[in-house]
Amino acid sequence: MEERDKDFYHKLRLKIKDWSEKEENRSYRWTKWLLLGPDLFHLLIRLTADPDVPMKEKAKLAAVIAYFISPVDLVPELILGPTGFLDDIVLTAYALNAIINNINADIVQRHWAGEEDIIVVIQNILRLADRMVGSGLFKRLKRVLK
Repeated sequence: MEERDKDFYHKLRLKIKDWSEKEENRSYRWTKWLLLGPDLFHLLIRLTADPDVPMKEKAKLAAVIAYFISPVDLVPELILGPTGFLDDIVLTAYALNAIINNINADIVQRHWAGEEDIIVVIQNILRLADRMVGSGLFKRLKRVLK
């Protein structure tokens, strides 16, 4: 992982953790998913460096990384704070799901640092995506990868 990506990863982890520990945010319904954001970002970085991931799939991952890092996206973090990462998390799950369908899922699982099974995490995020970001935004996010 490049130093810039490490910095982003660590800053993201700290920002979301600090936000989630504030009294007014503890009951936010998507906190559990927001806390997965840094691990999902880390997974994207690790997969782009894996020689077993085809170049076509790495291009999708790179697009998601760029979206994650960009301060300007469909739900801007600069305005909404950590809740603005929900669209990034949904887009990541959508991209990972597509990649798992095209490569061996073990490749994705070996790079996952989270505690829950990554396949279950992806399925749960996609199941909740419409509620997390709204169906219209979810459709627009899907177009980012096409």
